Amino acid sequence: MPLHIIHGDIITMPVDAVVNAANTALQRGGGVCGAIFAAAGADKLQAECDRIGRCGVGEAVVTGGYDLPARHIIHTAGPIWRGGNSDEARLLHNCYTNSLWLAMQNDCRSIAFPLISSGIYGYPIEQALQIAVAAISEFLLKYDIQVYLLLYDQQTFELSKKLFPAGEANSAD
Repeated sequence: MPLHIIHGDIITMPVDAVVNAANTALQRGGGVCGAIFAAAGADKLQAECDRIGRCGVGEAVVTGGYDLPARHIIHTAGPIWRGGNSDEARLLHNCYTNSLWLAMQNDCRSIAFPLISSGIYGYPIEQALQIAVAAISEFLLKYDIQVYLLLYDQQTFELSKKLFPAGEANSAD
């Protein structure tokens, strides 16, 4: 199944799993993480995250989707940008791959990702897009799952259309 790059809000996606750009402590944060917690039901989601405990950088864990249209939330802790010489690219690639594996293990046929680490973690947008598309595309060469990359702001969405003109870029609005 193909990768769809979409301009829209991840919390509205009717998919089997949405991916949360989490922190390693699995605590409610800002940005995408805060929006997912708020939409899912913050108290219920935080209680389950507290039972799990933590998620290492590049790793992924799964919880219920609660009040989201998704059955599951896959939490992955992306790397903080430190200039590019601290293994950030490999760790970011692992976020996508490990999330996809976890989705498959939970019988998900569709998954929606935000652009991991590109917000407060400071990963350069263009590099984050290239890593996301590469990791997802590599996975899709071997496995069948519907993947959406949700880009919240118009500027990032426009950049994705320039970087990947053959890709399927749509607005969910």
